[in-house]
Amino acid sequence: MKIDSKRGLDFIVDKLTNSIENVVTEDSFPTDITLISREDLKLITKTKGWLFNWKDEFKEPARDVYKLTIVNNPRVIQGLISLEVKQDHVYMHLVESAPFNKGKSKMYSGVPGNLVAFACKLSFQRGHEGNVSFLSKNQLIEHYQNSLGAKHFGGRIMIIENQSALKLINKYFKDI
Repeated sequence: MKIDSKRGLDFIVDKLTNSIENVVTEDSFPTDITLISREDLKLITKTKGWLFNWKDEFKEPARDVYKLTIVNNPRVIQGLISLEVKQDHVYMHLVESAPFNKGKSKMYSGVPGNLVAFACKLSFQRGHEGNVSFLSKNQLIEHYQNSLGAKHFGGRIMIIENQSALKLINKYFKDI
């Protein structure tokens, strides 16, 4: 099945935290971001509340799917991001918080911000100066400008440039 790359992202950046934060206790938990495995795909299905078909995304050869987990708890996936390293930037295809991290009764805040900060970090590691792009849903353009420092490039194209990328990276990856 061909993934529709024109759909636009619609994740909500609930809060920029230093890691991820328990919504009730406000305790902060250090995180790891690693590539998902075939075994992980069994945990991230639509029947378990995930919105996207991550199995199809995993099969896309130019893309890498990463999972966000709490340090020392790699089996509980907090969120996912699909990234493609392009010639001069990193492109975000999908971003999704785990079903238990969405809505009013979510367990942790800061998941989307953490994942986007990772995309910026990867961009620096690949020599792209933190540049990240993605397509936004129209109604979220202003949200991404305000929460991520993204710039509206025209149409639904959003870009995160060097300075905004550095702010996100410094927020989530202080010890790097």
